[in-house]
Amino acid sequence: MNRIFVCSIAIFVVYIGWKVNDFMVKPPLPEVEDKWWGPGTPRKVDNPIRNFTIQIPDEVLEDLKYRLDHHRSFTPPLEGIQHQYGFNTNLLKKIVDFWRMKYNWREREKYLNKYPQFKVNVDGLDVHFIHVKPDKVPEGVKVLPLLLVHGWPGSVREFYDILPKLTTPREGYDFVFEVVAPHIPGYGFSQAAVRPGLGPEHIGHMFKKLMEKIGHKKFYMQAGDFGHIILQHLAIWFPDSVLGFHSNFCVVMTPTSYIKHLVSAISPSFPWYVRPDHYDRVFPIKEKIGSRLRETGYLHIQATRPDTLDFWTSIYRDTLSRRREKVEMLMYN
Repeated sequence: MNRIFVCSIAIFVVYIGWKVNDFMVKPPLPEVEDKWWGPGTPRKVDNPIRNFTIQIPDEVLEDLKYRLDHHRSFTPPLEGIQHQYGFNTNLLKKIVDFWRMKYNWREREKYLNKYPQFKVNVDGLDVHFIHVKPDKVPEGVKVLPLLLVHGWPGSVREFYDILPKLTTPREGYDFVFEVVAPHIPGYGFSQAAVRPGLGPEHIGHMFKKLMEKIGHKKFYMQAGDFGHIILQHLAIWFPDSVLGFHSNFCVVMTPTSYIKHLVSAISPSFPWYVRPDHYDRVFPIKEKIGSRLRETGYLHIQATRPDTLDFWTSIYRDTLSRRREKVEMLMYN
């Protein structure tokens, strides 16, 4: 009986070891296929890079103003509550009033058009991008191509203040950047896919093709948030195209990283996982996970029921409140 028990335990341990090893082994990279994400079936398209200027029709602005002027009254927040249950409607009213009466879209439109903008068709979708080249490059200064990708929810507007610093030669530096900043498909002025399945690996492939259309077979990259995940896939699939990759939002989502995270919950002193000066960013794990669960309800809705948002955002002010909720979550967590 004891012999049978010992043999059973041994078989179980071997099985678990085999499964863990299978779980930890790095799988081979799948082939990256060219896919058509635009309307209809794959076809050849007249595909020059076209100039683009932001010019919103008057009727769209008039429709927005009408909706803001005729929205239903706000439900007052509970007494003593700020943003614990979502966007505080007292603040939302002030912002909507500013949007209605003081915000000047035409002035903002001029600002948004300050950098050269273009569109080009990639895999059936019109991709919008900003392309800024440095002026008057001194002799001996290298011009480095840089792919700059925004996050979610975000846009290329995030880069307007830093573009001059990246594209202007500076004393003491022997390089300057030529920046290409595309809108992710479905964001800003980039066309959205008409069928499901467009993931970060496909978008990374599209952005590689975009850079090649512009004339850069090798380039540097920078991104954060969802943009980081896109460029992470690009770097893994096409390492020969990437001269360097910088990220301000590094994410590792591998089986090994999750196991290390769980083990560190027992003993956070493992030197190979978290540096002591970073403990407060990771621990206590229960508190960090709880915070993420509380503050990311919007994320779950957008990831699982995006079509429902089409109705919600038809009154516009919901877009504002949901976006501000995410900004506050990032600021205070």
